[in-house]
Amino acid sequence: MIIKHLISAAVTLVVGFGYFYVALPALNWRSKELWSMLFLLAVVYIVSYFWSSIFTKNVTKKKTNTKVFENGTHANVNIQIDLPKNLKIALGAVAAVALVLLLVVFSSSAVFNAGKYQDMLTVNESDFAADIAELPLSQIPVVDKSTAERLASRKIGEVVELVSQFNLSVYNTQINFNEKPVRVLPLEYADMIKWFVNTSEGIPYYVKVDMATQATELVELDNGMRYSPSEYFARDLMRHVRFNFPTKMIDHISFEIDDSGAPYWILPYYTYTIGVVGGKDIAGIILCNAVTGELQNIEVSAVPQWIDNVYSADMLVEQADNWGKYTNGFINSIIAQKNVVVTTDGYNYIAQDDDVWLYTGITSVVADESNIGFILVNKRTKEARTYPINGAEEYSAMDSAIGAVQEKNYTATFPILINVENVPTYFISLKDNAGLVKMYSFVSVSNYQTVGVSDTLVGAMEDYVRMLKANGIIDSSAVPTPDGDEYEITADSIAEVMVGGNTVYYIKSGDRIFTADINLGPELPFILEVGKTYVVRAKDAGNGSFTVTSIKLK
Repeated sequence: MIIKHLISAAVTLVVGFGYFYVALPALNWRSKELWSMLFLLAVVYIVSYFWSSIFTKNVTKKKTNTKVFENGTHANVNIQIDLPKNLKIALGAVAAVALVLLLVVFSSSAVFNAGKYQDMLTVNESDFAADIAELPLSQIPVVDKSTAERLASRKIGEVVELVSQFNLSVYNTQINFNEKPVRVLPLEYADMIKWFVNTSEGIPYYVKVDMATQATELVELDNGMRYSPSEYFARDLMRHVRFNFPTKMIDHISFEIDDSGAPYWILPYYTYTIGVVGGKDIAGIILCNAVTGELQNIEVSAVPQWIDNVYSADMLVEQADNWGKYTNGFINSIIAQKNVVVTTDGYNYIAQDDDVWLYTGITSVVADESNIGFILVNKRTKEARTYPINGAEEYSAMDSAIGAVQEKNYTATFPILINVENVPTYFISLKDNAGLVKMYSFVSVSNYQTVGVSDTLVGAMEDYVRMLKANGIIDSSAVPTPDGDEYEITADSIAEVMVGGNTVYYIKSGDRIFTADINLGPELPFILEVGKTYVVRAKDAGNGSFTVTSIKLK
């Protein structure tokens, strides 16, 4: 008996160690992954005990059907496996624990705690025009995640030795970097062989994509990143964190850079705030230096300003849905559905107050094709604001933008909510079949047939403002056309850059930089020359940069 238990225990320990090393569940009694592992080990123990009983011939033999033949007596023997009493008790205990866990999960659900789920997100009604500043054209994100990934892939494709050794990681993140919307994309080892060849130096680069200008930069590090999800053994990011913080329940992984461009991994960890396993919410983050592996445990209230992604989009959308569904309790959310609202299908991000805010629409639970408002949630602090603005839902606006140039068969990005002359406006980029941004569109939230479209941002804005005036949404006598102010500049230096397949000229005049798109006119390449003076009309984009709307020689 003791031998069988020892064999079963040894097998269970080996399987348990292997499972923990690979799956890395949190050693926390509230962790669902830990309980899954314990159930697995219970099954392993029972199965190993069963097989050890066979191999040690621990069976009960029973004589049956004895028959006497002429040459003697022969007994037929039936062999039965008789489970020991303590093993039956163990099986019963496992079943009982499973039942208890089901009851615990059910008691922590919204059925009994709708009010608590509704209160997880504190939402304050706010004023759109006061909160959402008018963005300079140079700060409007014109590329979405997929386009940023395509631009980054092209950039690493320019360096042959990188293409053969590294891929783009899926852990890319939109952040605010020096008050600009940027997506940072780390690299990962292409496979285990490439890891073996390069692991001593680490991952030497990450890619940074300016989501407004489409400028893509391959950032080389002085020392390579030695800790990442694509590492193996002790330098695997999750294993490194788990062995240092065995009880933390990690929610997700984000890649960010600090104000100096140093790479970090952000691993928010969560707790349950309702019952035993209900009301999942972020309690803090583990901050890992991607180069040195240095770890910091930071409470959620003390997360530094440069970190933008503490709460995942999925968690915020779920909490926003709970806030909208359970206003009058659980039963009302199912039957009467009085005052029940839900978020729309899709979300995007807005750069505001040096933070990243998740934006999504709010619609009635009957899912009609209109929004009754919008909700913005800060991804660092979870501050939430709602704006009761009636208008078209996002997909209707996307269809309207596509319809304005339907002959081109473009696809639309999910809208960004912006402020244009204090009018809530959807901004949408239009992409061709190759995923490249070809045109831009502004669509009024209140009237989605008010659309401005052009192959330049300036042109689309001008077209949109004209439509706002024509439809009486804004006062035509009070609003100037959005072409900026007039400046007289002398070109100290000129740089020609390809941005998203389009030529852009950067003109430095003193401590100011003027950005001129090739679409301003076919004569532009021929009139630009260092030392010459120009009269330009441009919009102030902040930080000493200006977007040129017209230019001519003085």
